[in-house]
Amino acid sequence: MHKIPSGLLALLVFAVAVTAASPESSHNSSSASSIKNLKSKIKNVVILEMENRALDNLLGGQNMKGLENPINNGPFCNPTAKDYDSILDDPGHSMTGNNIEFYGKFTPSNEAITRGDLIPTQQGFVHEQLRQYGNDVNRTELATQVLNYYTNPEVPVITTLVHNYLTFNHWHSDVPGPTNPNRACVLSGTSAGHGTDDDAFDSSVHGLKQRSIFQQLSETNHTWKNYYTNTDMIDAYFFDWTFTSNNTHLAQPLKNFHSDAAAGTLPEFSFIDPSCCGQGTNSMHPTGLISDGEAFIKEVYDSLRASPQWNDTLLILTFDETGGFHDHVPPPLATRPDNLTYSEIAPSGEEYIFSFDRLGGRVPTLLISPWVSKGQVEQKGFSSNGEMVSYSASSILRILGYLWDFEPFTPRVRASASFDHLFLSRRRDTPAQMPNPKAFTERS
Repeated sequence: MHKIPSGLLALLVFAVAVTAASPESSHNSSSASSIKNLKSKIKNVVILEMENRALDNLLGGQNMKGLENPINNGPFCNPTAKDYDSILDDPGHSMTGNNIEFYGKFTPSNEAITRGDLIPTQQGFVHEQLRQYGNDVNRTELATQVLNYYTNPEVPVITTLVHNYLTFNHWHSDVPGPTNPNRACVLSGTSAGHGTDDDAFDSSVHGLKQRSIFQQLSETNHTWKNYYTNTDMIDAYFFDWTFTSNNTHLAQPLKNFHSDAAAGTLPEFSFIDPSCCGQGTNSMHPTGLISDGEAFIKEVYDSLRASPQWNDTLLILTFDETGGFHDHVPPPLATRPDNLTYSEIAPSGEEYIFSFDRLGGRVPTLLISPWVSKGQVEQKGFSSNGEMVSYSASSILRILGYLWDFEPFTPRVRASASFDHLFLSRRRDTPAQMPNPKAFTERS
């Protein structure tokens, strides 16, 4: 047997990984040919960012080859399917709550994590749910809430999208913490040192000073709108620039998305906010119903699919963070977006300081377009320097920078995996509409 030289072996591994991720693509990610191909196909990008679901939780029942989830590779402590539409006991998803869910400690040693001496076990989810609600709710029910998953029939819209478009198996939130810091990362590549949903995100405060995709596009003569379901969640209002530049009028109600799609007048960049959070909302955030979230996704998809702009459009369906629901894949280390830190007092009374040097848990993310392969599962990707890494929210800004010719906002974005190589020949078999979701057992 002949020994393969290490350099050649590394090259072969790289080639196999690229081929496995994109079997029909002749372009390597971040290459000139791949970026040119992207620009020739995609003219409009729509992002629909939902709320608080882990990949194992929402996609746990999917039987698509390549998805690491309970039904394919489990059980990963996920004993059975869920049989209820949502839950009344919202799992913990603070920074220190994520710590105990991943590492079993509210304040793990950051140095040990960086060295690789402290590996996430992903075994603290039930512990945290019991700590929060154990005096009021049956312990078995609490465990079921955070561990179990949804079956294909319970999430027919998600299932149809997985089987018809491209799903990421290794897509993580940018921050192991709650909603608004993660939503800021999607739009700016950093939470600017915020690790919780503090007052800076309030629309009357608009306390984020960093550059956002909205500012970038406006200053380079590209069009955008932030469509919202209700005024409780308008992500463009996080940023002070939206107000000082008098661009608040570009935040518009969701009905305008549907009329713009029908008329073929959607802007180059559309960001869609669901309603959040709780009963009667459609973001999938507890205690809202999964079926209501599915109905909202269907509503957006159906309008976009019927639009004259469909053949030039990429819809990215993603979630901001895991929401305290179990996922078995440990979050990886990542490049710091800046030199800021965040401090939080844990329920134990200890202080925890975070340097934003690792990602959060896996969240469901799909590319929906006639230009992506049918039923494809994408594994890890490559940064611009050829390093194999997990995808994250900052990957969106990486590809938008390639599409509209701007430099990465932060070192995190620069180091993120790009998915520009995943756009292939145009398909003509994309579903005209999503199925109608049905409510099932409402609560647990």
